[in-house]
Amino acid sequence: MQVLNFILVVFLVICALAAGHTKDLLSAVVIFASYSLVMAVLWLLLQSPDVALTEAAMGAGVTTIMFIAVISRTSRMEK
Repeated sequence: MQVLNFILVVFLVICALAAGHTKDLLSAVVIFASYSLVMAVLWLLLQSPDVALTEAAMGAGVTTIMFIAVISRTSRMEK
């Protein structure tokens, strides 16, 4: 179980760095959504299902949809 937690935390750090460094905004949103889903899994492994459900619904669901809606109305690449 410790190995799985370590792998997930390393993936979280990689996602956070990748989302901050990518120039394509849609790619950054997809990376952020994967970050949020992994964070929900970590909350579940920490035996906090209410926080995990909220993270999955708001972080990976609603926020991602809102970001994609905003990006569709703007330019996709950062200048």
